[in-house]
Order: sequence, then structure tokens, then C-alpha cells
Amino acid sequence: MNLSVEDVGGELLIVSQFTLYGDARKGNRPSFINSSSADKAEKYYEILIQKLKDDGFKVETGKFQTHMKVSLINDGPVTIQLDSERLY
Repeated sequence: MNLSVEDVGGELLIVSQFTLYGDARKGNRPSFINSSSADKAEKYYEILIQKLKDDGFKVETGKFQTHMKVSLINDGPVTIQLDSERLY
């Protein structure tokens, strides 16, 4: 947990996932009302990818707004939820 992707010489796989901003605090189904539009989200996705490449990272990507199957191994001790707009 004390080393960054840069510290370990890691590579990045960036894929879009619209469900990242689902609010599941109430009811049986998540709400996506506060999610960005697809056009805005794609713009942010492309900006992130370009910024990471400009910073020297090796970046592979998925294709925005497509169904993808991604296989991975999460190698780490924790998952941390970050949300600057919520108080828990």
C-alpha cells in the first residue's frame, strides 16, 4: 500500500464502467440520476487516458460504451471507496 503504480513500474488498464456512479443507498436498484451524460463521460475518459500517457505510463484501454469482459487479479489488501460529495 505504500508504493504507487509509478514506484513499481506498473502498467494501467483503463476501461469505462458506467456503474461506478450508481447510488445504492436506497431501494432494490441503484440510481444513476447523478451520473454524467455519455458524451461528458467519454470526454473525461479520453482526458484521463491522455494525461496518464503524457505522464509516461504504459496504458491499455477498453472501448468506451461497449460490453467488455475483463479478467484480472486484484492484488492488494483493501478496496477503498472515494467520494468527495458524501459524508458517511
